[in-house]
Amino acid sequence: MLSTSYLLTQSLFSFAFTLSHANTRDNMCVICRSYVEMEKRFKVWVYREGEPPLFHLAPFKNIYSTEGHVIDELHHSTMAAPHPDDAHAFLLPVSVTNIVHYLYHPHGDFHPTRIGNILQDYVTILANKYPYWNRSSGADHFFVSCHDWGPYATAQNAKLFKNLIRVLCNANVSEGFKPVRDVTLPEINVPSSALNQPDLNHSKSILGFFAGGAHGAIREALLSHWKDKDKDLQVHEYLPKNISYLDLMSRAKYCLCPSGYEVASPRLVESMHVGCVPVIISEGYPPPFSDVLDWSTFSIHIPARRIPEIKNILEGIAAEEYEEKHKRVLEVRRHFVINRPARHYDVLNMVFHSVWLRRLNVRLHL
Repeated sequence: MLSTSYLLTQSLFSFAFTLSHANTRDNMCVICRSYVEMEKRFKVWVYREGEPPLFHLAPFKNIYSTEGHVIDELHHSTMAAPHPDDAHAFLLPVSVTNIVHYLYHPHGDFHPTRIGNILQDYVTILANKYPYWNRSSGADHFFVSCHDWGPYATAQNAKLFKNLIRVLCNANVSEGFKPVRDVTLPEINVPSSALNQPDLNHSKSILGFFAGGAHGAIREALLSHWKDKDKDLQVHEYLPKNISYLDLMSRAKYCLCPSGYEVASPRLVESMHVGCVPVIISEGYPPPFSDVLDWSTFSIHIPARRIPEIKNILEGIAAEEYEEKHKRVLEVRRHFVINRPARHYDVLNMVFHSVWLRRLNVRLHL
């Protein structure tokens, strides 16, 4: 007898095909229908195996916090399946952030195989105990990681994890991230006193803004060309303690979001929270929810090789185009807000919708 999850997969496959081939005019309508279906039907089984802190727990506050909130929400939300036979997808509740914290930092060493061994051993236990991994070769399973080392969890055994949906902040196409299978997880630096940065929307007296360390080649190039050289394009390495980073960011029309050592940056979300159009300076980075959000309508993408041209590029954008992008930023920023419990169309449910889309597009051969 076929489980309900298999029957749902077959009945909704044509719907998923329609979504992936929707034309521009009907796209938002189809997205809404897909999202409503996801909230109504989607059930996720969180495997019980594994002990905290390496499993089931992850940070709620800091730059890796979305990892913790996604895992914890699926433990407690109505999306949690009452039984694995009722599930359409299966979460591997491993925390790469906690693995790094508890197994690496005390020793000061780095062996990437250790992360991979933990996940591989965990999947082996599950595959021997339950039928769910083997029947789909992991295609209806996913794990979540916002740590830079998240991709190491699957890197050493590509064959075992070739179908696994990886929900990663470090979504680097050049390092094996596959947008048709994997999900870009927004990197949100949750402050200690709140779930989100405050929403600000001051008057825009600055053309562009960036402040941050010289982490990685792209930031080094940005600082080399623009650090403290232009009053309109304000690029700083670090701000004086008496100047508010978010306040200054909120007064800029465009906020530069360059990759650091890895492709993700919390500035992408921070800029939207303060009503600033993000300028993505990265290579091989598919922004979050690109399968349903048209980032060209509320952001700018500038290749790293054009860093010397940034001011000319931004000044060349017509006022009408900027106003339209700014308006869209204020509209879409609700998709990058963390709520507990999750609310309609917020960042957690948008992540679940991205997993739902990839789950629907897996055709299981029975």
